[in-house]
Amino acid sequence: CLRASVPCATIDRQPPPMLSLTRNRKDSRGPHGLAHIPLFSALDAKEHRVVAGLLHERRYEQGEVIFDQGEDSQALYVVISGKVLICRQGEPETGKMAEIGPGRAFGEPAILGGYPRSAQARAAQDCVLQTLSRRDFDGLVESHKAIALKITLQIARQVARQLREQTGVIPDLPL
Repeated sequence: CLRASVPCATIDRQPPPMLSLTRNRKDSRGPHGLAHIPLFSALDAKEHRVVAGLLHERRYEQGEVIFDQGEDSQALYVVISGKVLICRQGEPETGKMAEIGPGRAFGEPAILGGYPRSAQARAAQDCVLQTLSRRDFDGLVESHKAIALKITLQIARQVARQLREQTGVIPDLPL
């Protein structure tokens, strides 16, 4: 059985969940849904469309590792559905640091400088994530500086908030 010179088995196979990678512009969380994600909340509708064109969807099954501690960081992630566990390398039970739910971002330092990952991320539940690569963000800096600046400012606010929550050292100053 051949369709357009490609064996049927090849056409009918589904890719593994992790390899399901698409530019997801028609998704219900497309440009308009980005406003509900704190990382993109400062952007207007036109800017949301620009960013939506750079996002890639990835699906992970429960327990699947998204990235490892020490790994070179290449992208930030936004949880669309499900939950992600941030933990010490290989210690999902005893080394839990955070659990990230829908609408929240993680791995933000990746687009700012490509620092090694400071922890492991794994799917706490089956999840759908949107990713923004450092390469695409660098292109955004060149082509849409105002959008990149707004995203960077939101990352700075989020990191400051996380530091306050984790250490209690930084006073609650308006950003």
